[in-house]
Amino acid sequence: MQPQLKRLLRALAREGLDVSYDGTAYSVRLRDAPHAPAAEVLLPPNLKLEAKAARQLASLASVRHPAGGRVRRCCATPDVHPGDSGIAIGSVVQTEDLLIPQAVGSDINCGMRLHTTELTVDQYLGRKADLVGRAKGDYLLGTRDVAMSAAAMQAMFAGGIGPWVASMRREAHGSLCHADLDQIEREAVQRVAEAGGRAGDPALAPQTLVPDGGVVRDDGLGTIGRGNHFVELQAVREIRHGGWAHAWGIRPGQLAFMIHSGSRKVGKAIGTEQWRRAREAWPDGQPYPRDRIFAVHRSHPLYDGYLRAEATAANYGFVNRAVLAELLRLRLREVFGDLEAPLLADLPHNLSTFEMGDDGVRRWVCRKGACAAHADQPVVIPGSMGTSSYVLVGRGAPRCLSSASHGAGRSRSRGAMGRTLRDASHRQALGLDGVDCVTLREERLIQEAPAAYKPIHDVVDAQVRAGVVDVVAVLEPLVTFKA
Repeated sequence: MQPQLKRLLRALAREGLDVSYDGTAYSVRLRDAPHAPAAEVLLPPNLKLEAKAARQLASLASVRHPAGGRVRRCCATPDVHPGDSGIAIGSVVQTEDLLIPQAVGSDINCGMRLHTTELTVDQYLGRKADLVGRAKGDYLLGTRDVAMSAAAMQAMFAGGIGPWVASMRREAHGSLCHADLDQIEREAVQRVAEAGGRAGDPALAPQTLVPDGGVVRDDGLGTIGRGNHFVELQAVREIRHGGWAHAWGIRPGQLAFMIHSGSRKVGKAIGTEQWRRAREAWPDGQPYPRDRIFAVHRSHPLYDGYLRAEATAANYGFVNRAVLAELLRLRLREVFGDLEAPLLADLPHNLSTFEMGDDGVRRWVCRKGACAAHADQPVVIPGSMGTSSYVLVGRGAPRCLSSASHGAGRSRSRGAMGRTLRDASHRQALGLDGVDCVTLREERLIQEAPAAYKPIHDVVDAQVRAGVVDVVAVLEPLVTFKA
């Protein structure tokens, strides 16, 4: 065993964790929770397991409720790192008779969306300035116009993309008057997880967004969001699986665009409220969970209530990504004429889903910063704005609860990046050489620089070796929009 690994295991033991490592994955359990399943962390030897993330995973695996219910399985993807809410980013948990709102978090249905286009990179470069200028206006300068009727907002929260499109056909406003609603609806059915909608409840949405009538001007819908969220134009640089690439319409030299965003302030409001309710619903007289992870037992009305609330926020996330994509698709057509830019996939990575287990029983699986990777489904793993992104195909690996990483994962916090490199003059040290990032906030270049992230190639390779995914294509960034 390498000395560095020995030191890590000793340090984790001092944290009250029983930890082992087989060269591919760590097994982590709280020493005083022998009833809990061990959390398995898929991680190659060259990527460090942080003690805080290990503790958070072991705590998540130990969650129980006084009325019954338990965690059956808990694992983490190679991009795992500590989360601010007490749940590690990159964690996946399968539960029995309980739900864990914190295991989804407040950015409900954050996810990835990938479109391919008919354009070659050379064609794009010939009109780059025009396209980037228009997109910058929409994404950063507030020139987008996504006003819509109160009825459309109600339909969106109630059912996601399908009902929203139906309402927009009756009454559209602003930029979306020019949207191809038939295409959006068709793509949702064929290419968006769960057809882009769940059974939500407008009464659970922020009430300023669901008035009885009139036109709503929501300053969140059609926006990227902060942190690691982005819209990025990319080039298809390499095809590694010709069969899947052909089936999905991916070609070398092709222009593509990728979107990483979620439910914005709606998810934050709903997620925070549901965490508060879960805490208040904890049985009287029972001590709070030591790590303040509050589960909801299926016998409590909040169980179904949480699922409706999560669905309401998820519907907003689905429509938000669809709007972000349609704004860019409209700009592409303004600059390059009538062209196709079809959706390849829209994939959530902060959501509870009801899935078949390897024992043939359906249970809830909560993913936080991890995406589903079921057999033969597309998987999108973005790099940082200076590194490759990957299109992959899932293999449905039971060991990882059919889950893959949602990115490379942070190796340095935003605060640490700001303290050590306070401006963008250290471009080489930050990994920013050659990076084209359009942003109004210079600190984004530092906080989200490639140096803040784990090596994406190592993260992907670990999952390929473990049989989680296979690589279909490699994409390189051309220009990234960061709010």
